[in-house]
Amino acid sequence: MPNNNNYVAIMAGGVGSRFWPASRTATPKQFLDILGIGKSLLRMTFERFLALCPAENIFVVTNGIYRELVKEHLPELSDNQILCEPSRNNTAPCVAYTALKLKALNAEANLVIAPSDHIILNEARFIEALNTALDFTNQHDALLTLGIQPTRPDTGYGYINYQKAPIEGEVHQVIRFTEKPPLEQAQAFLASGDYLWNAGIFIWKVEHLLAAFARHAKEILDVLDAEPEHYNTSTEQAYIDRVYPNTLSISIDYAIMEKADNVFTIPSSFGWSDLGTWASLHSEAEQDAQNNVINLGPHLLRGVNNCLLRAPKDKLVVITDLEDYIVVDEDDILLIHPKSKEQEIKKITEAIGNQFGASFL
Repeated sequence: MPNNNNYVAIMAGGVGSRFWPASRTATPKQFLDILGIGKSLLRMTFERFLALCPAENIFVVTNGIYRELVKEHLPELSDNQILCEPSRNNTAPCVAYTALKLKALNAEANLVIAPSDHIILNEARFIEALNTALDFTNQHDALLTLGIQPTRPDTGYGYINYQKAPIEGEVHQVIRFTEKPPLEQAQAFLASGDYLWNAGIFIWKVEHLLAAFARHAKEILDVLDAEPEHYNTSTEQAYIDRVYPNTLSISIDYAIMEKADNVFTIPSSFGWSDLGTWASLHSEAEQDAQNNVINLGPHLLRGVNNCLLRAPKDKLVVITDLEDYIVVDEDDILLIHPKSKEQEIKKITEAIGNQFGASFL
């Protein structure tokens, strides 16, 4: 049964530049039907969490320019459930903002923070892991993150070094975090068996989280908690617009998790992908007999293998003799790019902006 003390904050303010040209500043990837199933990633994330708490306990933290998009994709939310950042100051300020808002709503609040654009294939196992985490954080002064059992030496993820012996049930003490290691180090991490991928899914009791901010990132609280009477009132947005840009721009990992000594993890396996790149989508989505992921209307493919193909449904697409490529047609932009070099797409968008202007970003 959903717990009325459980709250979820979905972080949905990013641009998703590695999914360009589908993901653009005006419509980032969390608002797109990337999987071709008729639902945006944000919508899928919201529905996933309904097994954990009622809809009125789910909040979305986003940039102010996306308020109307959030309302369009999640009409169940009230205006008070959409937290709009006036500036992009990384994740620590938005987590603190959410915690202060929830503290004013419910002093017993438990909070799950999660990204809006991840894939979870086994949702029942995911909710089971979250409930285990919430049981632990309810009883202990603990900051907990779900760790994903690594399947390859991926250099695009952060890693969690953890003690193999659990301290209670499935919960393990975290030793340290390592951000996006080089390949040789990632290979050593995988071989050791002592590391997990950091999925960026955090669980904590709000009072314990705010205590951690007071110990390790007090300067953020000093800004956001100066006038707490504004939270959950008609003056909240004006207050946030005024003070939020003055917060330190820093991730929750650097501000809190890497400094605290009460950090724990649950090693998990529930079919997770952060869906950070076109290649990760190719790995997770359904493939045809030639290992192609196809999101097309009418098409004729000959000698096409191991590609990701996306184009408007009303466009006939004909491709011959292509292997290991990303082809994304967004009408005003056509991207044809080697899948093996997809990490370069973010740099390409910078060049596009410099040469052609922001209208293509």
